[in-house]
Amino acid sequence: MLNGERRIARPLRWAMVGGGRLGQVGYKHRIGALRDNTAFQLVAGAFDIEPERGKDFGVNIGVSEGRCYPDYKTMFASEALREDGIEVVSIATPNGTHYEICKAALEAGLHVICEKPLFFTSEEGENIKALAKKKDKIVGVTYGFSGNQMLLQMRAMIEQGKIGDIRVVDLQYTHGFNSNDKSDKTSDAQKWRIDPKVAGPSFVLGDLSTHTYYMSQLIMPEMKIKRLLCDRQSFIESRAPLEDNAFVMMQYENGAVGRLWTSSINAGCMDGHRIRIVGTNASLEWWDSKPNELRYEVQGESIQTLIRAMPYLDEACMADERLGALHQEGLSESWANIYLKFAIAIDAKNRKDEEALSNLVYPDIDAGIAGIRWIENCVRSADNGAVWVEFEANKELSSTN
Repeated sequence: MLNGERRIARPLRWAMVGGGRLGQVGYKHRIGALRDNTAFQLVAGAFDIEPERGKDFGVNIGVSEGRCYPDYKTMFASEALREDGIEVVSIATPNGTHYEICKAALEAGLHVICEKPLFFTSEEGENIKALAKKKDKIVGVTYGFSGNQMLLQMRAMIEQGKIGDIRVVDLQYTHGFNSNDKSDKTSDAQKWRIDPKVAGPSFVLGDLSTHTYYMSQLIMPEMKIKRLLCDRQSFIESRAPLEDNAFVMMQYENGAVGRLWTSSINAGCMDGHRIRIVGTNASLEWWDSKPNELRYEVQGESIQTLIRAMPYLDEACMADERLGALHQEGLSESWANIYLKFAIAIDAKNRKDEEALSNLVYPDIDAGIAGIRWIENCVRSADNGAVWVEFEANKELSSTN
């Protein structure tokens, strides 16, 4: 159980690029990183594309005015001159800026935590992976839902054979907040998400489904996709060529089949993030609206609801427990769990403890590259007429080949 005691020698000196007053995700980064008060210390930032607004914001969250910088390049250069300069930076900016900022951070000798989708192409991902290896630094990806402990319970139960062999994988991450085009015109955060120059080759496939895809791989690390078919739509025509709805059919190497529905036009939906794994003997289902519960359905027996923090859960699940039974955890704790693992990974890398790193389950650079390849495969299928394509997991793809 986690109780806030330090897991590393001292808090890491941490900065943010983006995530300012108008950002939708910056606060999630901060509550995750700072939850335990022993892993990270926010000491600097380039919080906004408008420097004065960024400085005002930074001061109002407790950062020294002199360390609220107008841009990331100035911050990296200035902090490098300080004995107490930053050691790690989180990138919470639009997708199209991730690569250049991540590259600059690594070249400045910093560990990196980046929003998803990581980059536009898997080639960019491999370039950053090589640079991170050369610089001996960690690159983590904020798949923020993946810190929910019950996902590790699902992983453990599948590994233990509790559901038998997997037959069906049913994934969904949908909401209805873009069911009309109002936010396209009024929200800065939404405007860039539907601009291919900034968002990349996808909208909801990148913004939403990469979370669910990574979580499915976290739960079922041995399950590999063999082929997929993606059909994507732009129900708000002005969003084309980017999709606001997509269906993906999957065939796995072991013979199992799967489907994923991702959408931002599921009108009225407020909590459409579900994962159901169907085995030969039983099924598991998790729903982010009830993240503290896991349904375990054994064929011919009464349905069981497993509850977070109870002693019958697997050790891997209990290790991330924070509040104890009767008290509800949620997305804030999930973010805190992955940020704590980022800190532990960075500490292990700094100490050159590769054994500790190899045993740590967290969304790393490989998870980020896998997310890019997921998008590339989906786009390739959709753009060729929603056809079945062989799932390319280990090389760069083009959306046109």
